[in-house]
Amino acid sequence: MIIWLNGTHGVGKTTTSQHVQALLPDSRILDAEKVGEVLMDVKPGLPATDNFQHWDPWRPLVVETARRLLAFTGGTLVMPMTVLVESYWNEIRAGLAEHQIPVHHFVLHADQATLRDRIQNDPVLGPSMFRFAHLAPYEEAAGTWLHDDAHVIETSKCTPREAAEQIVAAIPTS
Repeated sequence: MIIWLNGTHGVGKTTTSQHVQALLPDSRILDAEKVGEVLMDVKPGLPATDNFQHWDPWRPLVVETARRLLAFTGGTLVMPMTVLVESYWNEIRAGLAEHQIPVHHFVLHADQATLRDRIQNDPVLGPSMFRFAHLAPYEEAAGTWLHDDAHVIETSKCTPREAAEQIVAAIPTS
């Protein structure tokens, strides 16, 4: 199965995914951003875009990478990745469903003030205009489709470990 951690940049998906992985035996983290990085390294470059998710190969390559990895290792993949375009999410989910891979979709959510503070004071990356720029698109997706499609985990007042515990508790055991 796949546990997909969605949410805006800076909400804590990467850190929370590490805690989820630690709580689930036989699980691994697959960051779909690495698939995008592979595409960004193609020479000469692919058509200009502000987001590698807009490149048509990214979505099926994410599905194929996850499918192949699960076939090789079994277990669970924890996938921290922001996907805010509904049609892109539907394409990924449908591709995984074609291979009978169950996906448990979670959105890590925090209020705007908390997000801005986390982004501004990130001890590893520092303030990030890229992350700030994605707050509005996240709010739009959250208000139109994203929160309806996923199990929302409110992270404004909890630690990444506590969010991971909520995620693991929400996964059906049968």
